[in-house]
Amino acid sequence: MSGSQIAFLFFAGLILSGAWIVVTSRNLIHAALCMALCFLGVAGLFALLDASFLAVVSIVIGAGGISVLIIFALMLTRGAAMTDAPLSNRWPMAAAISLVFFGLLTAMILSVPLPNAAPPINQDSVALLGIAFVDPNQYLLPFEVASVLLLAALIGAVYVSWGGGPGKQ
Repeated sequence: MSGSQIAFLFFAGLILSGAWIVVTSRNLIHAALCMALCFLGVAGLFALLDASFLAVVSIVIGAGGISVLIIFALMLTRGAAMTDAPLSNRWPMAAAISLVFFGLLTAMILSVPLPNAAPPINQDSVALLGIAFVDPNQYLLPFEVASVLLLAALIGAVYVSWGGGPGKQ
């Protein structure tokens, strides 16, 4: 095995184990931290593909922004949503349905003939994507709208957590 294959298996294992904990954890803080771990694993996979811009975006937006926003929202709501509800007895049925869909997906993937080699990727495409994201003539307005929406969500979380929500004095 080459070093890149070992790194791929490491990052894939990191993503899968983090995702498993996100889905099965009863503690929402642990789930949010493991979601950040998944974003870091995805960034590692992007780095293996020499897509450094996408790796940095995954770290900054995914692991940095979204995960921290979720953790702040959980902390500011003072644990109202952190009740340890008993695990439902429906999980065996959900696991069986998931395994059936996983089997169908695997059968569909294996039935498609795969090419011998991937077509070469233009190295400038990732740089052009980064330039397009910060181009003031194209994507600056959606970026600003997204930042205002995230700010409004954070202000709303602070307002609700301090008891100023609807129907409260």
